[in-house]
Order: sequence, then structure tokens, then C-alpha cells
Amino acid sequence: MRRQLDEADDGELDLDTFAAQHAAGGFVLDVREDEEYAAGHVPGAHHVPMSEVPNRLDELPRDRPVLVICQSGSRSRNVVEFLTSQGIEALNVAEGTGGWARRGWPLER
Repeated sequence: MRRQLDEADDGELDLDTFAAQHAAGGFVLDVREDEEYAAGHVPGAHHVPMSEVPNRLDELPRDRPVLVICQSGSRSRNVVEFLTSQGIEALNVAEGTGGWARRGWPLER
């Protein structure tokens, strides 16, 4: 797991690398709004809307990377920047939940 994460030099994971990390038990943080999350999310994702992240840092692990996902990768990129500034190792999931769904991968509802 460490080697693949180290390869994410730009702080982003492509969907294939993310899927591998997810399957290996990676901590997935979905930062979309409640209704977006309820409509379908990556199985096992922890939900904290973007606006609530600063007040809920205690819910995030410090011993492993946080894999941050939104719908397309924009909001999650902003959250990754914030988490990194707080000393939390975080990586953005490029293409987000939309990319996950376009591949036909399962969504929880």
C-alpha cells in the first residue's frame, strides 16, 4: 500500500489505484452533501460533508492516509489541501464518485 501511495506525487490517486486501496481497507472520506451521499456512494465510505470537515477532524485516522472523494474531484481536492495543512495525510480521488459509477462499480444507497 505504501509504495502505491508514494507514487501519488501530485496528491491524487487515479481510480484504479484508489480501487486497490479501497479493497485493501483504505479509509475513504466522502465529502459530498447529504443528498448526494444518500443517492449513492462508494461502499464503506465515511461521510462528512465538506463544510463540516473542520469541526470533525477527530473522526479521521492519523495512522493511515485519508482517501478523499466527492463527485468529480474538485471539492475533495480542496479538502485534501485543508487536511494536509492540519497534518493529516490525505489524497484526492481523481474523477470521484462519478468516475467510479461510470465504470459500473457498485454504489451503496
